[in-house]
Amino acid sequence: MSKNSSALGFFVGSILGAAVGAVAGMLLAPRSGAESRAMAADAVNDAWDSAVDAYEQGSQVVNDRVSSLRPQVDATTDELRAKVDAARERMDQVRESLSETVANASTQVQEAVTSVADMVNEAVETVANDVTEAADVIVETIEEEQPEAEPEAEAEAEETAE
Repeated sequence: MSKNSSALGFFVGSILGAAVGAVAGMLLAPRSGAESRAMAADAVNDAWDSAVDAYEQGSQVVNDRVSSLRPQVDATTDELRAKVDAARERMDQVRESLSETVANASTQVQEAVTSVADMVNEAVETVANDVTEAADVIVETIEEEQPEAEPEAEAEAEETAE
């Protein structure tokens, strides 16, 4: 148990003990009823006053404690708010920086893809031109050799026929 619970238990026990003692005293006292009732009323009033005093004193202690802790709580709260705000600001900076980096990288990739595509198109055109030129050379060579090949073919055909 905490100190507050022990103090409260002691206080309640003291009040109950005083009340039981007052009742026992009245019952065993050799006084008249009016005197006993007056004494009982005084005892109850004294007990009530003691309880009110104890409550006020306890309330004052609690209020003093809360008042003394309030500046520390406020300072800690302000410090935490400042840290949260700083973290949010930093997160916004990182987000903005990341967005810029992604945009720059995207632009660079697009430029690289365009450059590679242009180089591939140029290479394809060059290869196509080279192939066309080679085909033209082959065709010319075949056409040049073909008239010479016809008389030889005719001679071979005649030899075979004989």
